[in-house]
Amino acid sequence: MPFAASFAIALSSALMSGAAPMGGPQPIIMPAAQTVQQYVANYFADTPILIKVAECESHFKQYDKDGSVHRGVVNNKDVGIMQINEYYQGKTALALGIDIYSIQGNLAYAKYLYDKEGVQPWSSSSPCWNKDGKIALK
Repeated sequence: MPFAASFAIALSSALMSGAAPMGGPQPIIMPAAQTVQQYVANYFADTPILIKVAECESHFKQYDKDGSVHRGVVNNKDVGIMQINEYYQGKTALALGIDIYSIQGNLAYAKYLYDKEGVQPWSSSSPCWNKDGKIALK
């Protein structure tokens, strides 16, 4: 067997077994896949009301089946998981360097908005996420 072929087999075997080839770095272990809902729950672990808002606003949808950004039914300027309104919030998000069309950016901007205004920006969906009426709207 030529040297290159035997080296490739040895390297492949070492990588598959998790051993570091010839003292090199360990292979990277990727985290387990998670659903968008799990990602949202982890992201907003310290503000659980935003998890409820995400469920009510979009059912945890950032993208539609065709790959386009999920838009609001009542207002098509509302985008993504947190239904951030691009007309009212787009310029501020852009100035902050936040991409509301990505999952990470949509959640980051929602957190920014929540820290600034509380749940008021999502008051129209409050009958869904505030069923007991215990959360005060600013």
